[in-house]
Amino acid sequence: MKHLALKAGLALVFALSTTVQTRSQAPVDFQSAVSPVLRQTCAQCHNQSVASGGLNLKALDAEGTVATHRSEWEAVLRKLKTGEMPPPNIAKPSGLADMTAAIERELDRLDRNTRPDPGRVTARRLNRVEYRNTIRDLLGVDFQATQEFPTDDSGEGFDNIADVLTVSPLLAEKYLVAAERVSERALGLVKLPKPISASYSADVGGGQVAGTTGFAHRVGTSFIERAHRVDYDGEYVIQAGLSGHRGPEGKPVTMGFWMDGVLLYREVVATTPPRSVYFSPYEMKEFRVFLPEGQHTFRLGFMDDAIGAAMPRDKAFDSAANKYPSYIGILGPQTPSAPPASRARILICDPASGATCVERIVGTLARRAYRRPVKPAEVASLMKLVDLARAEGLSVERGIATALTAMLVSPNFLFRIEHDAEPQNPAAVHRVSDVELASRLSYFLWSSMPDDRLLDLAEQKKLSDPAVLDGETQRMLADPRASAIAENFAGQWLETRNLDSVKPDPDKFPEWNAELKEAMRTETRLFFDSMLRENRPISEFLTARYTFLNERLARFYGIGGVTGDDFRRVELTGPERGGILGQASVLTVSSYPTRTSVVLRGRYVLENILGSPPPPPPPNVPPLDEEAPGVVQSLRQQMEQHRANPTCASCHSKMDPLGFALENYDAIGKWRTADGKFPLDTTGVLPDGTRFNGPADLREALGDRMPQFAEALTRKMLVYSLGRGLEGYDRRSVNAIVSNWATKEYRFQTLIYEIVRSLPFQSRRGES
Repeated sequence: MKHLALKAGLALVFALSTTVQTRSQAPVDFQSAVSPVLRQTCAQCHNQSVASGGLNLKALDAEGTVATHRSEWEAVLRKLKTGEMPPPNIAKPSGLADMTAAIERELDRLDRNTRPDPGRVTARRLNRVEYRNTIRDLLGVDFQATQEFPTDDSGEGFDNIADVLTVSPLLAEKYLVAAERVSERALGLVKLPKPISASYSADVGGGQVAGTTGFAHRVGTSFIERAHRVDYDGEYVIQAGLSGHRGPEGKPVTMGFWMDGVLLYREVVATTPPRSVYFSPYEMKEFRVFLPEGQHTFRLGFMDDAIGAAMPRDKAFDSAANKYPSYIGILGPQTPSAPPASRARILICDPASGATCVERIVGTLARRAYRRPVKPAEVASLMKLVDLARAEGLSVERGIATALTAMLVSPNFLFRIEHDAEPQNPAAVHRVSDVELASRLSYFLWSSMPDDRLLDLAEQKKLSDPAVLDGETQRMLADPRASAIAENFAGQWLETRNLDSVKPDPDKFPEWNAELKEAMRTETRLFFDSMLRENRPISEFLTARYTFLNERLARFYGIGGVTGDDFRRVELTGPERGGILGQASVLTVSSYPTRTSVVLRGRYVLENILGSPPPPPPPNVPPLDEEAPGVVQSLRQQMEQHRANPTCASCHSKMDPLGFALENYDAIGKWRTADGKFPLDTTGVLPDGTRFNGPADLREALGDRMPQFAEALTRKMLVYSLGRGLEGYDRRSVNAIVSNWATKEYRFQTLIYEIVRSLPFQSRRGES
């Protein structure tokens, strides 16, 4: 029965992979449907002499070229289906629909007559985020891999692509240092020094905190922010210095202490002066928090302080008029009251009881670290390291730490390695093993290792059963670790990871600060996470009439009724906001530091929403006059002059209208109605002729293009899940996923299930 179930599952995968959409049109052949349009319309711009966009369609005027020049024909098909071709200045021929259908039918025929190809992924190194999460789930240690390791290369828009995740000599050295330190931390073997103190005071004269990345006072907030390296895991005493008072009528405020944007401590504090006539205008609060080793950014500030936020600078740091955070002291590490929890996770029995227990500890660690069953010889090799340490007079725990260090620098830990029975035979398609499937699933959904339940099912060869696989996918999506999709997939798909690198001009955008940036990032992360966990239809990415706000971001958006630092779902009533294109994080990363960019925003929509990125710009494009927009002329007027150049017009005619529709948002996403002294013109037209005016119209127009958006999102997520770029042979899998997804209202979790069930996710082949 089990073998029958596996065969049925395999048959289902291949059946899904070859599914094609049925069409009501009668078949039309290439010569009667495609060639006439090519010769009479397309060849005007795409011929040997002009070859607009680098494409000579005259050379493709034969039915057999769909097979020999498949990538070019797929590009043509995408342009036809999105309405980008023919361009607006060319009359659309009457046979355009027949041409589109004929090309699609020919591609479908080629797919049906070609053996399904799942592709293959090379051995894939864990990227920095995956390394950090895997160390966390394996050992319970928070290792700051994003701070300690070099930046990962990206390919296809993501940093988990196998072919670009190389290992440099520097990274190899970092791996060894990290393995030794992590092993000691996990077992509680780090010798702590006497408590060390560090302190940082606000520079209330200049407004910038000494050595910080933030400002002590800006419109909307008062805080101290400081980058500080914690050298040892442990408890630390935090001293929070508060200066001044607000007189007898002052209302209490909530003081907060954050690490890397995460709130660690909060306390309500009074703002009124003490009743004694002998008082100091200074108050010190002390509390204890656990701080993990690594480089962190700490912030001390008031969380719900509308009064202080509204004060002008000359009053904000007047101790007779205001109470404000002025000092951070960090003292530690303190003597631990108990061993770290990670120690108990590793020492599943008492190693002093003998070699049998030590071997059990080492074997269990190796199985989880390598994410597969381990062979007796592998355990024996690791046990030799324990014995060697013992022979040198070290404790048995030091011996276990040595073996653990060896595991953490092993390719079995650092790489996700999948095996082919015939690695040099590209025709040898096979399902990945259940254990390999477990890692594919966990790193897709959690950016981390399989947990014990998933690994147990894989070792029992039950995970490939379709019902079991669906059940595990459901369980894992409900787990808090699934928020990794919002952090890693969404952060790269929507480019909100780039918020850390944008530097808006502080003179033009005085409201920009670390608190606002974190609020922007959190809004998009929570929105994406809710879309996933609530299984919402993906149309809401574009048209949702709700978002997630705290008081700081709501005030920036001009939305009332939201108080406090906590985020909550907020229904949107006005036309200004809605969907991801109304969120400040997206609008900021698609702008320049000093101004908006219709080109960046238009490209953003084409690439991330419509899946139709423009070609790279030609060389020697003249730059815009950065001082002119909003002063000498509007940005639209300047862009129209730029677009008058025929070389620039073909791409800008697609990008600019989309960008102009978003011009109501400035470079950090704040609503506006004018570009400097010029009124905004937010009208535009899509390539297929759909007209719009402003963000609300654009949202509605994009919302009407669900098949196109669904295909674009499918391709993005399939790349992310597989860790490789897509090829022509992946078209049938993409079509099958989108076709099945359409029958289920394009609900977000359905896409996850369809990808997990797909041929390329469950199978691989060799390579010549």
